[in-house]
Amino acid sequence: MSTKTIESLSEETVRRIAEDRDEPEWLLETRLNALEALETAALPDVIQTPGRRWTDLEALDFEALVDPLNQSDTTERQGGDEAVVLPFTEAFDEYGDVLEEHFGTVLAPDHNYFTALSVALFTTGTFVYVPEGVDVEDVTVRAEMSSRSLFSQTLVVTEESSSVTILESITSSEEDDAAGSAIEGDRYFSNLVEVVGGENADVQFGSLQNLDDDTYTYSLKRGVTDTYATIDWIESNFGSKLTRSDVETELNGDSSESQIVGTFFGSEDQHFDVNARVWHQAEHTTADLVTRGVLDDVARSVYEGVQDVGEDAWNTSSYQRENTLMLSDDAEADASPKLIIHNHDTEASHSATVGQVDAEDLFYLESRTIDSRTARNMLVEGFFVPVLEEIAVDEFRDDVEELVLERLQ
Repeated sequence: MSTKTIESLSEETVRRIAEDRDEPEWLLETRLNALEALETAALPDVIQTPGRRWTDLEALDFEALVDPLNQSDTTERQGGDEAVVLPFTEAFDEYGDVLEEHFGTVLAPDHNYFTALSVALFTTGTFVYVPEGVDVEDVTVRAEMSSRSLFSQTLVVTEESSSVTILESITSSEEDDAAGSAIEGDRYFSNLVEVVGGENADVQFGSLQNLDDDTYTYSLKRGVTDTYATIDWIESNFGSKLTRSDVETELNGDSSESQIVGTFFGSEDQHFDVNARVWHQAEHTTADLVTRGVLDDVARSVYEGVQDVGEDAWNTSSYQRENTLMLSDDAEADASPKLIIHNHDTEASHSATVGQVDAEDLFYLESRTIDSRTARNMLVEGFFVPVLEEIAVDEFRDDVEELVLERLQ
């Protein structure tokens, strides 16, 4: 697959970003290696059938979308007293060794073209460090994008027997960009997240994307687990013109677990390419992948879920289900759930469904003097209930419910 050349991008640009942020030499070298990887890196894989590519990432005009020296955002970070929650620029002095040890170990910068581009150019992001035995429930990262392009990097490191709940959100700002120019036309947002789950650690990471409809979004979140560790993800996408969202967990420790909960709601001509993947690499591991989405107008969704059970993953439990509700005859949904099993001691299942609002349910509500619009909205709200019940964080669940109601109204 061909890569995308950005004529305006150079080593000088990358060095300037690192210098402006007073970064250590090891991170500059990581950035430069990522820049070099762009020459050969491939775009992310997309599902294809004969004569058709379900999501066309090659159509993105990076020359027009990427403005690396004018990135701008407003980010508010809050965390408990015992956890470290800092932008990278403030974490280097005291936690530089931890950053250097773990940065890029969960997600290789040259994983694909988008990741290499993001590592080379990121200017915002968050470092979360939870020491051994510490429990933190209220880490929040709320960001507002106010530039043509924005590249974000997050690293979460949890030590043994610690726990943390992290909620992040990204929205668009209507203010001028860093250069003082009005923001017009298409934008690009990239968000890479690495989570290191220490032994017996418990991580819940929730992400809510509600960018404006001029934005192209790429997000890749990946976690690795140690023995008895748990990494749970909540991924909700409501905004942007085109969203490519990948959420992945490598279950590398015995008796480790992961849950990936996804929601999306598309209208007009929005396009969601949503992917959930889990690799069972150790014994007695458990995974549960749950996604529900709604499409209206001419919106489109593409879903791929992969459960990969390795040869040494004895006594594995792995489940997957994806459901899409269509509110329009012109909307379109495709799904490709997959099981890849290399160990016979496995209990696994996968399913995907696409359907419309049930006519009998709608008739029943209308027969109780409820108007058709309200009845339909009630059924859509009810459609989301099973996945909302999987969200253990009240604040995040409330935010998702509020966005669903806004779309319905």
